[in-house]
Amino acid sequence: MDLKLKALVLRFYQAFDDRHIEQALAQLAPGFVAHLAGVPAALDAEGFKQFGLKFYTAFSQGQHRFDEVIVAGDRVVTAGTFTAKHLGTFQGLPPTGNFIRLSIMHIDRVENGQIAEHWGQGDALGLMQQLGIVFSPGLTLLPHMVRGALARVLRR
Repeated sequence: MDLKLKALVLRFYQAFDDRHIEQALAQLAPGFVAHLAGVPAALDAEGFKQFGLKFYTAFSQGQHRFDEVIVAGDRVVTAGTFTAKHLGTFQGLPPTGNFIRLSIMHIDRVENGQIAEHWGQGDALGLMQQLGIVFSPGLTLLPHMVRGALARVLRR
């Protein structure tokens, strides 16, 4: 049974990588729910499809590479990297042409031979940095940073 669950989940990600979106979505159970880091509400199959299409429109040549695939009961945990090239607009950011490499981790729950639930986590900060977006400290953090820098200078 473990091998069947593993094969199902790996086929799901391979279908996305091959850009066979409908084939990937056919692996989802009725009532499918996705929980994605940074997305405040759970997504149904249609919301998950729309999220995936936005990402795959912005990033071409996407490939999942899993270093770990662990089956535990009805869940399959996949951990590894996702690589792609930024060739489309993403969250208002025009294409950079940059290749990106993200650490990712997913948990997929399988029920009756289909994926019933998905949890996904990717390195969003790393993605933004690879696209050239630089984060600066907020106003509440700035005084602490200045105080720390002054303390280091005075200790010398």
